[in-house]
Amino acid sequence: MNSTRSFDSPPVLAAPRRFNLSRWFAITALASIAALATVIGLLLNNFLTERMLAQEASLTQEFVNSLLMIETPLVRFTADPSSRREGQAPESFEHLTRIPDVLRTNLYDREQKLIWSSDPSLIGRRFDRNPELERALAGEVVAEREAHAHAGEGKAEHQSLPGRNDMFVEIYVPVRESASGAVLGAIEFYKRPQALSLALEQLRLYIALGAVLGGLLLYAALFGLVRRADFTIRAQQRLLVDQATLAALGEMSGAVAHGIRNPLASIRSSAELMQDGPDPASRSAANDIVAQSDRLEAWVRELLSYTQPLDEAAAPVLVAPLVKRCLDDLGIEFERRHIDARNQVPGDLPAMRGDPMLLAQVMRTLLSNAVEALGVLGGRIEVRAQAEGSRGRGGGVWLEVHDSGAGMSAEQLARVGRPFYTTKARGLGVGLAMARRVVERCGGRLEIDSGPGRGTTVRLHLAAA
Repeated sequence: MNSTRSFDSPPVLAAPRRFNLSRWFAITALASIAALATVIGLLLNNFLTERMLAQEASLTQEFVNSLLMIETPLVRFTADPSSRREGQAPESFEHLTRIPDVLRTNLYDREQKLIWSSDPSLIGRRFDRNPELERALAGEVVAEREAHAHAGEGKAEHQSLPGRNDMFVEIYVPVRESASGAVLGAIEFYKRPQALSLALEQLRLYIALGAVLGGLLLYAALFGLVRRADFTIRAQQRLLVDQATLAALGEMSGAVAHGIRNPLASIRSSAELMQDGPDPASRSAANDIVAQSDRLEAWVRELLSYTQPLDEAAAPVLVAPLVKRCLDDLGIEFERRHIDARNQVPGDLPAMRGDPMLLAQVMRTLLSNAVEALGVLGGRIEVRAQAEGSRGRGGGVWLEVHDSGAGMSAEQLARVGRPFYTTKARGLGVGLAMARRVVERCGGRLEIDSGPGRGTTVRLHLAAA
């Protein structure tokens, strides 16, 4: 298979990938907030669970201490290593087994030997891997949440533990001598507290809901701020690009004006001499040359006015006379193209604030664009205006130029008004850009409404003088 490579033009470099702040934040923030909410929820759940277990252990300790103050045979049974018989403290053991939610009760001596249990098969045994018991024999109240072990797993003393619930609480309470306070042994309780389990389940549910709702609220608030900042940044970027383009246009306009005005003046002078000639055809051609020269001169003035600073002391501009004068200037063009131009501007409107010459140039630009949009088959152009107070907003004037042309697509409408973008075959793409800049410099704004098959409407809003 043959292939051809051309070296007529340099290779096109790929455009840099556009950074989407909103999309980046949406993904990153969602993952970060979800992870943060999960970690905080887990930490809070563990903290409150530990506190509630500690409270359960404290209540159990208070019960045991009260029992030991009354049931002294239990203390003697734990302290006497020579004669340990269950019959010495039957009532005390009976009280230990009747504590609510208890699955099993064990009594250990200082050597970690199980000297009594509610399960008689365990009496006399020692179990390894019991750091909680070591802590209890050191004088500490210990509470641990445990799970029923499967065969061959967990602590050895858990294998025969009754109960179907997978979770239980293991509490170790030191047994102290009443006089000296020395630790004689430890009582181990295996409890399945229903109230505590229910409270822990509700706690986990509330923490999960709180973490989810808090994370969503934080995400929505931050995403709204970032999205607004993203829109602002994009608008500022577009504004900077437009300003850079307009600055280049201002520099170019000076060179264009100097290069065109002198030859244009010579052409117009020569055509004026031909206007006095005897040949009617020559006179008609000379008139056309003069008219087109004047039109080109006006376009050069518009281009130059784009870079001139606006007079701070803007004069009041009457709307009706301004519109009438601009329509009269294009009267010949309307007749030649069979355009129905309608002036629907009332004469009692308040004056606009701005420069009369610049606003007239804006109006001529809008009317010229409307003429171009209608083409050679003619159509209708309507110029309307009304005071902003009639729309219930307060001072200002709305001025509209509507044409019955083909209208613009959504893509064209999104780009129209940018410097050097035009939908006309011979346009430069500076007319609407200049008009928008003039209107903004006058403290107003320009809006465009268009659609395929329904023409185009350009609205100007200017403050009242």
